Amino acid sequence: MTDDADFDFAPETTAAELPAELAPWVILVVDDEPQVHEVTALVMNDFRFAGRRLSFLHAYSAAEARTILRGHDDIALILLDVVMETETAGLDLAREIREDMRNTRSRIVLRTGQPGQAPEERVIQDYDINDYKEKTELTKRKLVTTFFSALRGYRDILAIEQSRTALRRSIEAIHNIHDAGSIQPFASAVLEQVCRLLGLEASGLYANRVNAWAAAHVEGRLHVLAATQDYVGLLDAEHLAELPPSVQYAFDRAEREQTSQFDGNNFVGFYRTSRGSVSLLYLALQSPLDADARELLEIFCANVAITYESLLLRQELQETQRETVLLLSEAVERRSREGGAHVRRIAELSALLGHAWGLDPASVEQLRQAAPLHDLGKIGIPDHILAKPGKLDADEWERMQSHASIGHELLSRSERPILRLGAQIALEHHERWDGQGYPQGLEGESISLAGRIVALADVLDSLVSDRVYKQRWDFDTAIDYIVSQSGLHFDPRLVTLLENRIDAVRDLYTAYPDSTFSTPADL
Repeated sequence: MTDDADFDFAPETTAAELPAELAPWVILVVDDEPQVHEVTALVMNDFRFAGRRLSFLHAYSAAEARTILRGHDDIALILLDVVMETETAGLDLAREIREDMRNTRSRIVLRTGQPGQAPEERVIQDYDINDYKEKTELTKRKLVTTFFSALRGYRDILAIEQSRTALRRSIEAIHNIHDAGSIQPFASAVLEQVCRLLGLEASGLYANRVNAWAAAHVEGRLHVLAATQDYVGLLDAEHLAELPPSVQYAFDRAEREQTSQFDGNNFVGFYRTSRGSVSLLYLALQSPLDADARELLEIFCANVAITYESLLLRQELQETQRETVLLLSEAVERRSREGGAHVRRIAELSALLGHAWGLDPASVEQLRQAAPLHDLGKIGIPDHILAKPGKLDADEWERMQSHASIGHELLSRSERPILRLGAQIALEHHERWDGQGYPQGLEGESISLAGRIVALADVLDSLVSDRVYKQRWDFDTAIDYIVSQSGLHFDPRLVTLLENRIDAVRDLYTAYPDSTFSTPADL
């Protein structure tokens, strides 16, 4: 008995997944003789080029044609009479199309019944047109030849423009690739560019399934990394089940057989990296692929997959570095019995203020990662000073102040940007705007921006948190104190930026509470 499971049929394609009929080529006939319009449309009624029919627009004067041209940017071919309301109406319109309307796409074929009015040699030389015909010449055969030639030129101009646009997007996307999350615009731009270079009328998407080594949070899931316009809504989809049935079936088959598939006008490219990640490219095509096209698409799959893996690896290393810094900083803070979330709140408060100041995203992220290192120097302060519940005496206070220099000394040994920024913050986060801080007595903008930001964030969080030497202040009282110290302890501009973002600061404390901090309701 035959098991039904042995039969593997592709799902039926739904109406929504069938390729839509391609838009027709738009032809503008400009002639003051109605019979010319009628004959042209009748003779060319069954004409097709690249699988697309024709759609005619009609103008019976140059003035009427101007109105139509200003309302359409998709006219492929203009059949333009020379003599209409004036003896040079067509010539004047041809020049206006190119020079005033800046339309270099549309192909212009001049047609005249009075060749003596505009000699062919002079017209071809003086006007940016693509062909010049006497009306008596335009038999059906010659008209068909003219249409083929003009539409090929228009198609190729569009392909060049679209390739240039896609190339620009690719270059911009390359510049903006910072992490795995930013690869989608890059991959989509490159996919569009590849299709244009191949001359493909295609819709489709590219997806990647990453192995465990890259990042735990993406392991085993299918991520759509690139899509043409028809599938752009799937760029946020994560799971195979969310894809259209025909695409899901094609991906399943390619993964099961571990090879690229070509079935009619559907192509699925399969690529496995040396690290085991799988790339899948689905394209619904208007015409079959040749061997060169398939090779280029496979190169696309391979290169985007390798780029994505590299970005994931870099992101994983960055996250590991971030977590290591936070854990180390928390360990130091716990020696003085401060809440473990203190360093995380300092990081987020600093990033909030850095963003508000106008720092670029990369600088904000560096500040977020370096800020938790501000008190690393406390590792060199004895426990009896750190944990003393009362006021420190002069000697103890002098020893406590040395944590700024100790942290700077430890961190400045590294050449890593994050640690060097952390060294600067460690040294300067107890400086004051009025010059009364320590250890250097710096004043105003001689204190680095990072030092000024972390100084404000550190004091605010210390005020609203319990410490061994004091009870926490309520949030509003702490904010009032910060405002009162504008221009004294803190940079006035930073205080204003903080005041303007009080709700965001409250939300931050809700997101990063700890056992020693007030509950959200207390705020």
